[in-house]
Amino acid sequence: MEPLKQELNTEQNPGHEKMPLKRVLSYASTDTAGNLLYVTLTSFIMYFYTDVLGISVAAAGFILLVARFVDALDAPIWGIIIDHTHTKWGQSRPYWLWLAVPFGIAVFLAFQAPDISVGAKNMYALVTYILAGIIYTGISASMSSALPNLTYDSNERVKLNSWRSNGGMIGYLVAASLTLPLVDFFGKGDEKAGFSITVAIFGVIAVFLLFFAFKGTKEIGTTKAEDSLSIRESFRAAKRNWPWMILVAVFILYWVANTARTSTVIYYAEYNLGFKNLASILNGLVVFQMVSITVLPFIVKRIIKSHTQIIGLSLATIGQLIIGFTGDNVTVIIIGWIIASLGTGIAVTLPFAMLSDTVDYGEWKNGIRASGFLTAVGISFCIKLGSGLGSFIPSIILDGAGYIANTQQTPAALAAIKFSFTWLPAIFFAMAALIMFLYIKYEKNEGKIKQELQERHA
Repeated sequence: MEPLKQELNTEQNPGHEKMPLKRVLSYASTDTAGNLLYVTLTSFIMYFYTDVLGISVAAAGFILLVARFVDALDAPIWGIIIDHTHTKWGQSRPYWLWLAVPFGIAVFLAFQAPDISVGAKNMYALVTYILAGIIYTGISASMSSALPNLTYDSNERVKLNSWRSNGGMIGYLVAASLTLPLVDFFGKGDEKAGFSITVAIFGVIAVFLLFFAFKGTKEIGTTKAEDSLSIRESFRAAKRNWPWMILVAVFILYWVANTARTSTVIYYAEYNLGFKNLASILNGLVVFQMVSITVLPFIVKRIIKSHTQIIGLSLATIGQLIIGFTGDNVTVIIIGWIIASLGTGIAVTLPFAMLSDTVDYGEWKNGIRASGFLTAVGISFCIKLGSGLGSFIPSIILDGAGYIANTQQTPAALAAIKFSFTWLPAIFFAMAALIMFLYIKYEKNEGKIKQELQERHA
């Protein structure tokens, strides 16, 4: 198949201009909106189901299990849909306009507690949770697929994605730290009303931010295409796309590691240290990710992206090892957590920009520019699969060691908790760093690939 013809800017160096601040802030607001609602959903929905809606823990667990299965399927589907989209507004950003209101409504509905039978409540929770997850995947996939088409300049992509990650961190911090206080404030003892009002406010803000993102951004080279990509062609874009495959493997391993440490921190704080509030302190210190995210564009101007990613994964590994060797010294645990957070800030952010380069590689190698499919699988699928495994693996380890909730744990259970919180994430972070070395040789050819693509487009 011939490469897709792209409509280029009329500037002298199309696609390589420096991004205006408004466009940068507009793109950053997509992740602020997404995290504001999705972090609220994933962080508090279990509590809402059991303590507000009134369904059993087993039923809530089944709902989340089914949702994980759906999540494994909808990311590549959304990628294919985006690759088949060609409008006067571009290929990806129209979904911020089209899905903004449905996203806000779906999350709002997920936090409603209708007065119906228990069986009907289970079905209501299942449908609304899956619906919210599907719509969020569409928004998340379009955020990632837009990046390769906002600029052709690799450094500008890193800068855009760093701003987006910081925007996402703002959404995360607001949702994680303000949801419960706002529920108490608006509910005045009625959590049903409190959640409803709080999520409604978050929904309105998120819709506004997505509208702002749509209006303030501009895609290049996506408004015209000779043919829409077939499903077969979307998969062909991944054929022999080795840098893409490397990043997919690294990103899955990263999310397994990071989810393992964040999902077990409360167990380690409560049972191993007897200091449950330490979990809240450590979760708040994730703000240190913003430091490494902010300086990331300056780092990659001096160090190639693959080396920078290896540094980030290595810092995350070192931080986990410090915690593992520390014992019960809270101060040193905090230091290790901060070091790991600085590393994860790099490791979670850089693949978004690097996947954009693999879209270029796929077009250069196979003649197919499937930005939607490649980035949707490379981001949304990896996040959901990795985070699912990152929760599942520790649960198997703890169950095998005889962990029983709300009781004094046996030495075997305490050892399992410590392993899941410290050594298990360190192992997966280190594996990801080693695999990342395979990417270096492909990054060295990026300049040549981009130059040849520019000649083809011209």
